Amino acid sequence: MFWCGAATALGVLSAAAQQSHDWPQWRGPNRDGISTETNWSFNWPREGPRRLWAAKVGVGWSGVAVAGNRVFTMGNVGDVDDVLCLDANTGRLLWEVPYVCLAADPNGYPGPRCTPTVDGRLVFTLSRRGDLACINAETGALIWGKQLVNELGARVPHWGFSGSPLVEGPLLIVETGAAGRSLMAFDKLTGRLVWANGNDSAAYSSPVAFDHGGARLVAMFSASGLTLRNGRDGRVTGTSPWKTSYNVHAATPVLLGMNRVFISSGYGSGCAMLQVTNGALRQLWTSKQMRNHVASCVLFDDHLFGFDDNQNAQLRCISVANGNVRWAVPTLGKGSLMLAGDKLIILTDRGRLVVADAATDTYRERASAQVIGGRDTWAPPVLSRGRIYLRSLTDLVCLDVSVPVLPPKTPVTKR
Repeated sequence: MFWCGAATALGVLSAAAQQSHDWPQWRGPNRDGISTETNWSFNWPREGPRRLWAAKVGVGWSGVAVAGNRVFTMGNVGDVDDVLCLDANTGRLLWEVPYVCLAADPNGYPGPRCTPTVDGRLVFTLSRRGDLACINAETGALIWGKQLVNELGARVPHWGFSGSPLVEGPLLIVETGAAGRSLMAFDKLTGRLVWANGNDSAAYSSPVAFDHGGARLVAMFSASGLTLRNGRDGRVTGTSPWKTSYNVHAATPVLLGMNRVFISSGYGSGCAMLQVTNGALRQLWTSKQMRNHVASCVLFDDHLFGFDDNQNAQLRCISVANGNVRWAVPTLGKGSLMLAGDKLIILTDRGRLVVADAATDTYRERASAQVIGGRDTWAPPVLSRGRIYLRSLTDLVCLDVSVPVLPPKTPVTKR
């Protein structure tokens, strides 16, 4: 067993079910980087939103998941990974689950990459070396664990496993890169292997699922390109080859309804829009105008917004019809973003928080403030319950952007 100690439990999960404004996994409830939350504001002072709390969370690139009054992330200290659960109101550590995982990285990017996936009272995590875990979200107790490399023949990609596990009904789906079974589905309650299929090397993206033609399909941006699989048994239904240097397919595929998928990668590769027909894939167009390196695009009003990894790392807006650029801004560096309503919430790679219109005619910035230090702050911002969570290489901060709820006016009665 790879776990090196029992969890420290200090609290109880406040809500049995995830609420509409939770952000329970990578890229939010639907894995699309979009929030339906409206009770938030970008009318903050020059210094930025009020900081509620800050916490040291270890070295890593893991994002943030929020469920109820709990925040989940991962970090590494001294070759020990920690799965962390914090109180969303105070930042107080509620529990942690440590396990041995070497931090060394061939290019100097230590620590975990996976964002925890919360499903009710369960939380699922994956280390960069293939330690898969199911943890009790209330107590931090380990429910089950797998070492994917030693037990199931997984092949670790060059920079380590980065994809976040996907819950699909009773299944937990994980890319492993194992020969002949590169995508695996486990019983989420027991860890029993249900199916394993495919023969591709793992890349750095996360799986997404969608309905198509009466079936549930899983899209996976693996080393050789995009693959669609039937979510029931893992059978491959369609493939679309895509080549990128070092197999760095890190951005999550963006789903456009039930019959189109957008993929993008950096190193000069570009992007493609793909048509899904009876589970098969056909390219509609390709373009060099959006080259996502690490941050995935968001979709709004038939346009995609994201960071193009050209020499100047521009934020761009492109049309879903043909990939043509509507506007580009070179001043934000290599950042990440999410969408709330018609606003982009952006975190630059140097820790500046920006709110801009998700407009298709031009870039309009509405608010900006330097809110967190460090470099390469690539984990995307998270909006949940009137708070924005931002993760740097070592720190997590929570900012208050809520709109005060005013008490109802007392009716005046004439005498």
